[in-house]
Amino acid sequence: MGALFRSEEMNLCQIFLQSEAAYACVSELGELGMVQFKDLNPDVNAFQRKFVSEIMRCEEMERKLRYIHRELKKDGMKIPDRDENPKAPAPKEMIDLEATFEKIESELKEVNTNAEALRRNYLELTELKEVLKKTQIFFAEHGRHGIVDDAQHALAHDEGGGGFVPVTSVQLGFVAGVIPREKVPAFERLLWFANRGNTFLKHDEIDQPLEDPVSGDAISKCVFLIFFQGEQLKARVRKICEGFKATLYPCPESASERVEMLNGVSTRLEDLNTVLHQTEDHRKRVLMSAQKEIRPWIIKVKKIKAIYHTLNMCNFDVSHNSLIAECWTPVSGLEEIQSALKHGTELSGSTVPSILHRMQTKEVPPTYFKTNKFTTVFQEIIDAYGIATYQEVNPAPYAIISFPFLFAVMFGDFGHGFIMFLAGLWMVITEKKLTSGKSDNEIMSMFVGGRYIITMMGLFSVYTGLIYNDCFSKSVNIFGSGWHPSYDFRTLQKETSWTMNPADHFDNTTGPYPFGVDPIWQSSMNKITFTNSLKMKMSVIFGVSQMLLGVLLSFVNHAYFRRPLNVFCEFIPQLVFLMCLFGYLVALVFYKWLFFTAECPQYAPQLLIQFINMFLLTYTPRVMPANFTGDLYACTSIEPTSINATSQTVFFEHQQPIQITLVILALLMVPTMLLVKPFVLRARHNARVKANCKRRQGLYATSQRTLIHNEEHPEPAVRGKDNIAINGEEEDGGIVGHSEVGISEPEENEEEFDMGEVFIHQAIHTIEYCLGCISHTASYLRLWALSLAHAQLSEVLWSMLFRFGLTFDMAYVGGILLWAVFGAFAVVTVAVLLLMEGLSAFLHTLRLHWVEFNSKFYMGDGYKFAPYNFKHLLDADLDE
Repeated sequence: MGALFRSEEMNLCQIFLQSEAAYACVSELGELGMVQFKDLNPDVNAFQRKFVSEIMRCEEMERKLRYIHRELKKDGMKIPDRDENPKAPAPKEMIDLEATFEKIESELKEVNTNAEALRRNYLELTELKEVLKKTQIFFAEHGRHGIVDDAQHALAHDEGGGGFVPVTSVQLGFVAGVIPREKVPAFERLLWFANRGNTFLKHDEIDQPLEDPVSGDAISKCVFLIFFQGEQLKARVRKICEGFKATLYPCPESASERVEMLNGVSTRLEDLNTVLHQTEDHRKRVLMSAQKEIRPWIIKVKKIKAIYHTLNMCNFDVSHNSLIAECWTPVSGLEEIQSALKHGTELSGSTVPSILHRMQTKEVPPTYFKTNKFTTVFQEIIDAYGIATYQEVNPAPYAIISFPFLFAVMFGDFGHGFIMFLAGLWMVITEKKLTSGKSDNEIMSMFVGGRYIITMMGLFSVYTGLIYNDCFSKSVNIFGSGWHPSYDFRTLQKETSWTMNPADHFDNTTGPYPFGVDPIWQSSMNKITFTNSLKMKMSVIFGVSQMLLGVLLSFVNHAYFRRPLNVFCEFIPQLVFLMCLFGYLVALVFYKWLFFTAECPQYAPQLLIQFINMFLLTYTPRVMPANFTGDLYACTSIEPTSINATSQTVFFEHQQPIQITLVILALLMVPTMLLVKPFVLRARHNARVKANCKRRQGLYATSQRTLIHNEEHPEPAVRGKDNIAINGEEEDGGIVGHSEVGISEPEENEEEFDMGEVFIHQAIHTIEYCLGCISHTASYLRLWALSLAHAQLSEVLWSMLFRFGLTFDMAYVGGILLWAVFGAFAVVTVAVLLLMEGLSAFLHTLRLHWVEFNSKFYMGDGYKFAPYNFKHLLDADLDE
C-alpha cells in the first residue's frame, strides 16, 4: 500500500553495452520489464538509424507470417491458444526463421497457384459438360431438326419482310456457351437490337451453383445457344459474347459427337477432382505444420523487432565499440536490472561487463505505481482523470473504499446488490478462463476487466441495502420493530390512516431497531419524507467528509514537497473556510439528531433556513418567560409560543456570536488565499534580484583587481613540482585564473516574474475553491437523488408487475402466468435496475471522485511510466 500511496522513486540511469552483448542485454531487460528507454536520437530519421536493415527484415518476416495467418483463417484453422513465452532468438537464428518462413510461403503460394489453375480448369470442364448436356436436351426436345427448323422459319420470315422465303434457302450456324445469370436479359436485348432480330437465342439455367476459382464463392450461370445466318452475324455474335464476358465452348452438330465429347469431359473431370483433393490435402498438411508453430514464431519476431527498435534509440560509441543508452528505472528494481544485464552479458559470451550508471538530472521522472490485479482497475480510474505528478499523493488507495461505498449509497438495495455481488464473484472465480482467450465482445471484456470493482460495489450495496432496509423495495423485519401499535382491529377499520405517537407506541425498553431503518417505515405514508430527510443529511455528511479528506491530503503534498508557503497561504485558509461553513453545517446536523427528540418536534430547527440566515445575519432570539427557571434551549414539552420557539429561531446558546465569528473567519480566508501568496512571491523575487546584482558586482571587482595585479606582475604563473599554481586553479593541464572564472562563468538564468500572471492564477484558484466548496457540497446531493430514484423505480416495478401477478385467482393458469410475470420482472430488474441504474450510479460516482475529491489536492499533470516490456507482445495478433 505504501507504493500505491505515492509513486515509486525513479532514477535516470546510463547503460554502457558492448556491441556483441547489446542484443542479449536488451532482450533480458525486455523480459524483466522495468526499464523505460529514452530516445537519444530524436532528430535522426528512422531510415538512417543503425539497425534499420534488421527491422526491415523483421517486417518482411511479419508480412510472411500474416500471409500464413490469412491462409489459416481461410481454412477455419485457429492459432492454438497456449500459455507460452519463448525467449527472443539470437541474431544468427533470424536466418533460420527467414528460411523457414520463405519455404512455407513459397510452398503455400505454389500450392494455391496450382489449386487455382486446377479449379479454373475444373470450372471450364464443368461448364463444357453443362453446355453439351443442355445442347443435347435442346435438340432432343424439338426433334432432330425441330429447333433448327423453328429458327430457320423465324429468321426467314423476318428477313423476307412479310413475304415468304423457302426454308431450304436459309443456311444456319450456331454457337454455344455460358454466361452469368444476371447478364442474360441485357445480353438477349443487345443481341436482338444489334442483329436486327436476325439471331435466335435459347438459354437455360445451370442447376447446380458453380464455384469461383479465385474467391471460392458460389456463382450462377446459364447455358445459351445462338442461331444465326452468315459469317458476318457470326463475328458480331462473338464480339457481343466477348463484351459480356460470356465463355464460348465448341459444340459438335451431330448427337453422336456430342455424346462422345461428353463422355471424355466426364472422365477428365473425375481425374481432375482426384488431383484437386490431393492438392487440398497437401495444403492442409503444410498449414497444420505451420499452425503448431505460428504462435511462438509471431512472438519471437515481435521480440526481435522490439529489441532492434530499442537499440536504435541508443548512441553508438565508435571508439569503444559500445552502445550508450539512457533509461528511467525504479530505484527498487536496480538490483534486478543489474542481474539482467549480467545474465545478458553471460549469454552473449562477452568478457566486458555492462555498466549501469545512475545519473543526476533535473528532468521530471515518470510516474510508476506497483499494482496488482485487484488495485489495477482503481488505478486506471484515477489515470483516466490524469496521471499523477511524480511522487504526489495517489487517490487510488482511498478510491478502493470510497468508490464502491458512494456507489452503494446511490444503489443501496440488498437484493440488487447481492445479484451484482454474485455476478462479480463468478467473474473473479472464473477469471483464468475468462481472461485466457481474446474475446471479440467488448462489453463482456469491459465487465471482466472490472470484475473486482463490480464485486466490491455489490458487497457495499448489500451493506447499504441493510442500512436502508430495502430488498427489492420491501423491508425485512430481522430484529423486530421498536414500534408497537396499540390500536385494535375495530379502530383500524374506522380510519384508513393513524398517527403513531412515539410516547405511546414506541418501546423504550428494547430501544430503536438495532441495524438500519426500522421496517415499520415501509408501511407508513410519510416514508418518503423520512427517508429523504435521512438520505439528504447523509449525503451532505459524506460529501463534506470526503472534501475535508482531499484538503488534508493537500497538506501531505505540501509537506512532502517542502512548500511551506502553500501550507500557510492555501491549506490553512482552505481548511478554515471549509470547516467554518460546511463543517459547521455537518455539526448542526448531528446536533439536531442528538438534542431534538419527539418531545419537541414543533421547534426543531430547519437547517437550510438556519444556514441561509447565518449569511444574512438574521437572528430571531427566544424569549425568556416570567418565572421560567429551566433551560431555555432544552428539548422539553413547554409550549413553544411561550418562549417564541419556532423552526427558524435560535436553538442553542451563543448561536449568534458563534455563527458571526465563523462567517467572518470564512470571509477573511478569501483575501488570504488571494493576496498573500502573490506578494510573498514578489518579495522573494526582488530579494533574489538584489542578491544576484550584489554577486555580479563582487565578481566584477574581483576581476578588476586581478587584471591590475597581472599588469604589475606580467610574468606567468610558475607551476611547481606539486602542480600547484599561484593565483589560479589547475584545469586540464592549464592555468585558469580567477579573472577567467569570473568572466567565463555563465550567468544564472533569471526567471521572469510576472506579477499580473501570478495574481490572475491565484485569483482563479481562489474563486474555484470557494465556489467549488458550495457547488461540490450541493453536488453530493446526487447521492440522495439517485438513491431515491432507485428506490422508487424498484417500488414501481414491484407494484406494477410482480404484485399484479400475485393477484391472479386462477388454479393452474395463475401459476403459469405467475412464472411468466416473474420472468418479465427478472428481465426488467436486470436490464433496468442493475445495468442501466448501475451504470448511472457508476458514472455519478466517477464524477464525485474526479471533480469533487481530486480537485482538492490532485494535480494529475505527470506522465506514465511506460517500461520496455515483452508482456504486451504475447498476443498472437499481427497488425496489418
